[in-house]
Amino acid sequence: MSSEDHHDVSRFQVGTRLIHGRRAPKEQFGFINTPIYRGSSIIHPDLETFETADLPYIYGRKGTPTMAAFEGLMAELDGAAGAISTPSGLCAVTTAILSCVSTGDHILVNDNVYRCTREFCDTILKRMGVETKYYDPTIGAEIQSLMRPETRLVYTETPGSHTMEMQDIPAIADIAHKNGSIVLTDNSWGTPLFFDALGKGADLCIHAATKYIAGHSDTLIGAVSANERLWGQLKSTREALGICASPDDLFLALRGFRTMRVRMDYLSRAGLEMAQWFSGRPEISQVLYPALPASPGYHLWKRDFTGASSLFSVILQPTFTAQAIKEMLNGLELFSLGLSWGGFASLVTPFNPVNHRTVVKWCTLGQALRFYIGLEDLSDLKNDLEKGFERLHAAPT
Repeated sequence: MSSEDHHDVSRFQVGTRLIHGRRAPKEQFGFINTPIYRGSSIIHPDLETFETADLPYIYGRKGTPTMAAFEGLMAELDGAAGAISTPSGLCAVTTAILSCVSTGDHILVNDNVYRCTREFCDTILKRMGVETKYYDPTIGAEIQSLMRPETRLVYTETPGSHTMEMQDIPAIADIAHKNGSIVLTDNSWGTPLFFDALGKGADLCIHAATKYIAGHSDTLIGAVSANERLWGQLKSTREALGICASPDDLFLALRGFRTMRVRMDYLSRAGLEMAQWFSGRPEISQVLYPALPASPGYHLWKRDFTGASSLFSVILQPTFTAQAIKEMLNGLELFSLGLSWGGFASLVTPFNPVNHRTVVKWCTLGQALRFYIGLEDLSDLKNDLEKGFERLHAAPT
């Protein structure tokens, strides 16, 4: 991007940076969006240029204008030295971890971690000779008791994507850094708009950009941002593994950035209103949403976050049968049963973390449901759920 076209937008507020960051219409024949660049071969004008690799782009896997625009904006929003894109959120997790560990290392991972991250640690990392120790996500500075000379990294995810425990990232990062360890944070829930992961002490910030960044449930993409200390080895790991996101998905995620502030502003208000509504329902024993004062971890959310997204969980009263819950969920019209979140449509996912935790037992008796609040009118969503609760009560006991 030319210096003439790529003006500095860092002085503007985040909403303006999302709109104007990393756009180069003068270099794209006036088109306001950076186009999709598909291709592998990039033609060099002469042998001297070929031998010196003196071009902005030399091979499709190594970079295109679409990739550069997405990664550049991602890094700017995270306040990072640089960022990489990956073909999925899980690939962002695994690439970030692989950029840090070697055989013989010991790592600490939060017990409420995304299930696929746990599977990676328990299979691939174990085969590599990397030992994973899971820890209570609410441990804070007490993580010092788990640190060992060979502890290479501490993995965090705040809040947990199902059970919603908040982590004290600054306290954990302080202890980890004093012991020479690296801190990784999955920031898919908070996004750069609501949580400054690197500013709070993380060295690598991971995003399932499939979700709130892309925003339309039609894209698979991930991203990892790094501070100055880790940027070189993150970038070289991506290069060595041959990882590159689809140009089409990069374009869609870049487009998602442009409307992200508007979507997140609405979703933050919608999530809080719906969580409060659930809190008043007799069918609900507990709402797990960090932005509610009664929710565990509220003080950490209030201290470290500037907003809350629209993903949260509820626990039904334990008196309802499996058949009643089935009839409630199967009859929902606007809440679809589906994985992922962050798109325009509302979702609900039943879950039971008992088999995916090894440190802190899940002792809740009622059925757990994770709700993602989308962009629908909230009165319609409430009406859909009220009919569902009617079916819940009407089912035979």
